[in-house]
Amino acid sequence: MALTLQSSASFINFRETKGVKTPDEFLGMVSFAQAKPSCRLVAKSSMQEAQLSHERIMEVLKIEKREKLHELTANHSSNSTRVPVFVMLPLDTMTMGGNLNRPRAMNASLMALKSSGAEGVMVDAWWGLVEKDGPLKYNWEGYAELVKMCQEHGLKLQVVMSFHQCGGNVGDSCSIPLPPWVLEEISKNPDLVYTDRSGRRNPEYLSLGCDMLPVLKGRTPIQVYTDYMRSFRERFNDYLGNVIVEIQVGMGPCGELRYPSYPESNGTWRFPGIGEFQCYDKYMGASLAAVAKAAGKDDWGQGGPHDSGHYNQFPEDTGFFRREGTWNSEYGQFFLEWYSGKLLEHGDRILAAGESIYQGTGAKLSGKVAGIHWHYNTRSHAAELTAGYYNTRHRDGYLPIARMLAKHGVVLNFTCMEMRDGEQPQSANCSPEGLVRQVKTAARTAKVELAGENALERYDGGAFSQVLATSMSDSGNGLSAFTFLRMNKRLFKPENWRNLVQFVKSMSEGGRNLPECDSSRTDLYVRFIKESHSKKATEVAVV
Repeated sequence: MALTLQSSASFINFRETKGVKTPDEFLGMVSFAQAKPSCRLVAKSSMQEAQLSHERIMEVLKIEKREKLHELTANHSSNSTRVPVFVMLPLDTMTMGGNLNRPRAMNASLMALKSSGAEGVMVDAWWGLVEKDGPLKYNWEGYAELVKMCQEHGLKLQVVMSFHQCGGNVGDSCSIPLPPWVLEEISKNPDLVYTDRSGRRNPEYLSLGCDMLPVLKGRTPIQVYTDYMRSFRERFNDYLGNVIVEIQVGMGPCGELRYPSYPESNGTWRFPGIGEFQCYDKYMGASLAAVAKAAGKDDWGQGGPHDSGHYNQFPEDTGFFRREGTWNSEYGQFFLEWYSGKLLEHGDRILAAGESIYQGTGAKLSGKVAGIHWHYNTRSHAAELTAGYYNTRHRDGYLPIARMLAKHGVVLNFTCMEMRDGEQPQSANCSPEGLVRQVKTAARTAKVELAGENALERYDGGAFSQVLATSMSDSGNGLSAFTFLRMNKRLFKPENWRNLVQFVKSMSEGGRNLPECDSSRTDLYVRFIKESHSKKATEVAVV
């Protein structure tokens, strides 16, 4: 989950200006103004507007990197206990036409991130953009430009194979549906997508019930995902393992291994509702019926629990999830084992394909698991159950997931690392800290690497300190990497930027405590701020 961005304007942007002789002079002319929401970034100057060649800009950026960041880069490379920090790029990094969005602005933003000491960035490789023009017709050109830009700045890249739609969830600031030819197939056969008990279809991601059926113009969804990942490897083989250091394989809505049990679109779900089971398309129904028949319980295969309530109810409002509910009955255990087992099988299939494609490239594989922390302190853990995580007071639902990931050598990427129990509403029975502890234990037991993300867009010291607290562990189950959500105009506000830079520095030092105020290594941005009131400044503004 993440805070919604009000605009797709997410980069730094400057117009070139005459008279820049040195990096200091150039940087001293750039400042930030208070932002107004918009989808355009423009530069205003009280000086005479003029042009500076792109080559000159690149020369200045290269000098800045050499002179200002040499010591920081050296420190990072020599510290074996560091936790590298990546920053997620905007959801709209690519245009709907498949090109890099605002390349000059992106270039400047990457330069700034490099100055912070960040290891690299993460980007979504949207299925709905890359394979938009038809089956097996891939357009990677915008991503190729981004990869080269990251290489030039010395930044590493995490790429998400995003087989889900963008739009309809917390933090989705733009809309990128599934490929048009896939939507055409869905219109002919609505059971290709997840369906709830009321018959509501969810177009975020294809139902895992049809994973192995040739429902996409003669190919199965698993074959389609496999072909997509293979195309990426062929296109970027020379960069895998050096620039592209991680491939995160999307396995569900928001790229997470889960069912879309808490969709925010059209107000369907709101926090802290328990969500609903997503097993009512005909393919999931046929699977449930077959398993029930094999168990000699035909009546158990006629659909999900009838008493599991609705999206926005609390556990005690339902017969299934309440303290002594049917979740813990023989029927409840049968259903939940099937429901969660189908999700594990889905993840296993996709990751097996990913492993076969990327093995030997030097790039890590990762899979994302959602941090569903509400109702964690109840016996049934209702919100986790509807999402497909069979985790209750009596059963560890994350160890089977961790073991499945470990089977394929995949990093477990987990969210909500920044949250504290005391920040949550008591009525929701939340425990993000308890959940993170459980997942860390599962990762250690399964011998799988654990990486983290923040679930919500936050820049305060408290959130950063909480991440630091979980990043390292004497028992060997700390984080191997952390990805910060997300690069946007708020990130470059003075206080937020200073907090991020100090956080990155602390993580590079092995999770040392985060000082309240330390602007070391922030020369790039501090110089922006000092000149913010100068009449001769070139003002970078969102207008």
